[in-house]
Amino acid sequence: MGSKLIMIMASVIILACAGFAADEEAPKPAPKPEFKIPDDVELIKDIAYSPDGNVKHKLDILRLKAPSKGPMPVIVWIHGGGFTGGSKTSGYSRLERFVRRGYLGVTIDYRFATERPFPTQLQDCKCAIRFLRAHAKDYNLDPDHIGVWGGSAGGNLVAMLGVTGGLKEFEGKGGWEGQSSRVQAVVDYFGMTDFLTIYELAKAGKSTERFLPLDGKESISHLLGVAKYFEHPDLCRQASPTTYASKDDPPFYIFHGDQDPLTNYSQGELLNEKLRKAGVESDFYLVKGGKHGWPARADVDDKVDAFFDKHLKGVK
Repeated sequence: MGSKLIMIMASVIILACAGFAADEEAPKPAPKPEFKIPDDVELIKDIAYSPDGNVKHKLDILRLKAPSKGPMPVIVWIHGGGFTGGSKTSGYSRLERFVRRGYLGVTIDYRFATERPFPTQLQDCKCAIRFLRAHAKDYNLDPDHIGVWGGSAGGNLVAMLGVTGGLKEFEGKGGWEGQSSRVQAVVDYFGMTDFLTIYELAKAGKSTERFLPLDGKESISHLLGVAKYFEHPDLCRQASPTTYASKDDPPFYIFHGDQDPLTNYSQGELLNEKLRKAGVESDFYLVKGGKHGWPARADVDDKVDAFFDKHLKGVK
């Protein structure tokens, strides 16, 4: 019995070691290749949109190398990352198709909540919009036709840009104060829109796993710079796009995946409802099979293209 037990234990150890070796030798997923700027597209990198010298106050411009016959409408991409990460370079691949269709593509960085909490991120985005208007002639852009587009945290920020036009408390002091930060069209991809509603869903056990623990480790608390966001309802309302919907807001198109594991699609539906009740042109599209993001797909891309063409180019 003793020798059999020893043999069995030895076999278990060998199999376990083989398993560990297999784990160690398992091929890791290849990193996503960096987007290559096409030869006919010009990339102007790291333009400071505020004179304060902060490394996050920079934007990149993409445009065709062939000169445009007139001022170009603008689409500004605002990246996601839970308000604590992400990069403007994520906008290159998204903006390319618009650049080829006569738009000026812009993608911006902003300060993370780990540096300074809300409303810093929104103030940075507004500063970038004012910078573009102040330098319209320098970049041959149309200052009256600026659209914004963003996903996740960027979705929240573009929605806030859309609903807070003219509210001085969110402008900040980054520069170009004589210019407007209003935008003319908003595309929101799966952004959080009403923080207190997220809390109510979490209390009822109906939220996504991201918010159910109510432990303050989610992106809302990070954004607001507090331990637990739901203990600060006034601050939650201040940072929620649904708070500010009014009839003078620009047109919106909101997209959200029906299988989003992080932010429930009801957030998009709620903002769409608030905007429509306020008399704003707004649409909501539920992306079938979409999670917190999705690969390029024609049903979404065609709608985004048509929306921006309508409101930034006047295409009927």
